[in-house]
Amino acid sequence: MNDRLKAVQRMQRYIESHLGEVITPADLAAVSYFSPWYARRLFEEYTGLTPARYIRRLKLSRSALRLRDERCTVLDTALDMGFGSAEGYQRAFRTEFGINPRAYAEAPVPIPLFTPSLVESDESERNDSMENVKTVFVTEVKKPARKVIVKRGIKADEYRSYCEEVGCDVWGILVSIKSIGGEPVCMWLPEHLRKPKANIYVQGAEVPEDYSGPVPDGFEVIDLPAGDFLMFRGEPFDEENYVSAIQQVWQAEEKFDLSASGYMPDDRNPRIQLEPIGTRGYIELVPVKNL
Repeated sequence: MNDRLKAVQRMQRYIESHLGEVITPADLAAVSYFSPWYARRLFEEYTGLTPARYIRRLKLSRSALRLRDERCTVLDTALDMGFGSAEGYQRAFRTEFGINPRAYAEAPVPIPLFTPSLVESDESERNDSMENVKTVFVTEVKKPARKVIVKRGIKADEYRSYCEEVGCDVWGILVSIKSIGGEPVCMWLPEHLRKPKANIYVQGAEVPEDYSGPVPDGFEVIDLPAGDFLMFRGEPFDEENYVSAIQQVWQAEEKFDLSASGYMPDDRNPRIQLEPIGTRGYIELVPVKNL
């Protein structure tokens, strides 16, 4: 991985860990090991946003989750996130999401949250060695009957083809929906849930079976039954090595003998992928039923 990309990743990590503070160009330059001018240029080249715009969008999105989940005032939220006044925060929030923050706090609706990931190297630059990851843990989990709000593609069968078809901003909208699992999911749909039949992979938010809240334009609701799953979870990994982390879990799934453990596949529910987060390890849930 080249030094320029590593510098941008260091700046992204610094922003994430100091989001409630004032972050200056000098701060980012210090962690990038480049001059303030060159650090800003690199950041914009790799992320498509200036550091100031990136930080502002991230602060607004995190503040929206606070308004949704916590009993806090608009003023407290604005000040905690580093905005100078409630009025300036309200203008920024409305510009970003098209709704006043007070109205959003009283009746949350799906909005396009900003959910950046670490910038990636090209395939040829990736370091896919996973010498520190040697174990995949398998545990049984149960899911209740529920609904899932999804955005369908056409022929998508994995993350990259899905983003090409529907755009990568879907995830931010799903994060804004309060889900039963606390986070959105990616799913490989069983055949009877595909529409069209070629559409295998979707992103969605699992919500309660009696959900009657808003559904974003272009999304739809699918009913899912209660079911058992085997959760395959790898060890923590460095973010830049997520490809190998995923492949290791897939290999463990292929080698796992369901029948020897008293299970068989359950095609009523989808296979589920959680967002690859290095600190917790890569996680997938495979639907099963007892023999």
